Amino acid sequence: MKRINNILPTDKTAETAAHSRWNSIAKPLGSLGLLETTIEKIAAVQHTENVDISKRTVVAMCADNGVVSENISQSDSSVTAVCTNAIANGTSNINVLAHTFKAEVIAVDMGVDFDFENPKILDRKIAYGTKNIAVGAAMTTAQAELAISTGMDIVSDLKKSGTKIIVTGEMGIGNTTTASALSAVLLDLPPYQVTGRGAGLDSERLKKKIAVIERAVSVNKPDKRKPVDLLSKLGGFDIGGMVGLFLGGAYYQIPVVIDGVISAAAAVLACMINPLAAEYMLPSHISGEPAGKMLLDSIGLKPLINAEMRLGEGTGGVMLLPLLDGALAVYNKAHRFDEIEIERYAELK
Repeated sequence: MKRINNILPTDKTAETAAHSRWNSIAKPLGSLGLLETTIEKIAAVQHTENVDISKRTVVAMCADNGVVSENISQSDSSVTAVCTNAIANGTSNINVLAHTFKAEVIAVDMGVDFDFENPKILDRKIAYGTKNIAVGAAMTTAQAELAISTGMDIVSDLKKSGTKIIVTGEMGIGNTTTASALSAVLLDLPPYQVTGRGAGLDSERLKKKIAVIERAVSVNKPDKRKPVDLLSKLGGFDIGGMVGLFLGGAYYQIPVVIDGVISAAAAVLACMINPLAAEYMLPSHISGEPAGKMLLDSIGLKPLINAEMRLGEGTGGVMLLPLLDGALAVYNKAHRFDEIEIERYAELK
């Protein structure tokens, strides 16, 4: 955890150079909008205007949640293990998209309630799922810190292997409940305003889910000012691992893509631990879950995609990659004002 205090700001000189490069392209200034500023942000992270996202990795943090015992999900916890195996074996939703966009996928067992015999799964199991947040803390403080450190260590390994951009993903039945509980505290809102139907709940079970979250917040009395305490009381091992991915991205200087609402909750926690982490985060889409946009707004990040997605696994995050590839094609290959007979646009302020 000592690494967290040694995070540095991104390189604003490289960001400025990337901005100037955009302005040299023969097109109206800023006409690619958020695509331009996202490339500039990556340049700042990578300390060069020559942005490189050629090697990309999706990290799917997988874990079970004790709150599933409250009957707040359509599926039981056994589905987490099935889906974790599928991600590791390359047959899940995220794998199809990642293959299309030339990204590697890593399935990490952060705390699945199952003993795997699959060598393709990265075993970082902290426990066999968290405790039920409706009756007490999800995990100990030590377990929360271990989850964060584990995420940071994974970023370290990916950095050494040449990964240029990381997409966060998760798999865990019940984790929209933990994310909604965290969101209620992080956003200072009542649970009903931040809780959605997750993987698919009818209205009666949605009411029960909200009531369970209200009880979890009441029982645990989390302190918003203490993000690790908040994670330990209401979070999950998957969320803790993603907090580590975001902080690791900042420490090891790799851009990390935020996926949906669960990933966004982890991103906000990471920013509370060290606000500089936001400089290394790339928001991808506005989740179909109620808290999605509110969480991103709270840390000043504006996503590029508004498609009401809520599939998870990193599927929304990986959709950002082809948009960035398109932007980089223009950034690197389009004609410049000094190459054709067009007067350069003036930057008006």
